[in-house]
Amino acid sequence: MSDFNSNYGNCPMYYAMSVVEGKWKWIILWKIYQAGVVRYNKLRGELQPIAHKTLSTQLKELEASNLIHREQYNEVPPRVEYSLTEEGKTMIPILELLYQWGEEHMKSPYETGIT
Repeated sequence: MSDFNSNYGNCPMYYAMSVVEGKWKWIILWKIYQAGVVRYNKLRGELQPIAHKTLSTQLKELEASNLIHREQYNEVPPRVEYSLTEEGKTMIPILELLYQWGEEHMKSPYETGIT
């Protein structure tokens, strides 16, 4: 019996999905893309009900994957801003396609019976 990594560890699809896996990474990238440059508190406010720890962890992972850039200004109070890196910007066509697909296929609350 072989394990998942030995079968898919060299697969480009597996790699791509592992970089952006998680409930929040896609929407974090989308919000940063929309804003251009966004401060931490504004991003957190737009992503409610995300927990501080979750957002912090997801941002660190996106930064480690070189998809976002974190700029810290040493002032009082401290200011931190996030933007997409050049590599992160290559995700924009995928994000736009996902957005478009969602727009076309998302059912309204009335169609799903949820109100």
